[in-house]
Amino acid sequence: MRNLNSTYPVEERDRIIHNVPQKWSRTVLKISGSQVKITGQEFIPEGPVVIVCNHEGDFDIPALLATINKPFGFISKVEVRKAPIISSWMKVMNCVFIDRSNRTSAINSLKNAAMLLKKGHTLLIFPEGTRSRGGQVAPFKLGGFRLAQDAGVPIVPISIKGTADAFEKNGRVIKPAKIEIRVCRPVNAKLVKEMDARFLAQEVRAIICSSLSDRKIAS
Repeated sequence: MRNLNSTYPVEERDRIIHNVPQKWSRTVLKISGSQVKITGQEFIPEGPVVIVCNHEGDFDIPALLATINKPFGFISKVEVRKAPIISSWMKVMNCVFIDRSNRTSAINSLKNAAMLLKKGHTLLIFPEGTRSRGGQVAPFKLGGFRLAQDAGVPIVPISIKGTADAFEKNGRVIKPAKIEIRVCRPVNAKLVKEMDARFLAQEVRAIICSSLSDRKIAS
């Protein structure tokens, strides 16, 4: 990818790279028989952002990759590096791996993520830190919000519902599911910078929970 990095602007490079995982994700969803509906993509601003999403299950990732037009990488736990093909593509997509058991390493990873944002790349985080399996949205960890503050970029809240029906609720057997993704209005960079990180996390969680509760989902 060295030639690609030097030849194309950041946005064009990311769009080219995004094409492969997006096609792969659409194939996964088609094979599973699942249907995904997404609304609110017009709220995603130009330029780098931190996308914040609740985390229902393993199908969150293909559902988001398949439907969100803006290219993005993930902030992921370091264990994913053990998956050979997936981890290779995640590195190309500018994903960041965090070792939660090593505070120093985790801080350095977040610094690297901030640099990616400052260079123009977009990152997605699941701040609950674990899958809810369709249950209550857990409190949000603060690292991703401090990351957005350090980089001076907007935050785009996204709610996702139905992915646990595709896998986790079936004894980890894949079944067709109706998945709904809602992109909420962003928190602009100025507010992100000015707000206390803890309060910012609570506010973004409230936005996501409100979006979920509109669909009669416990939050």
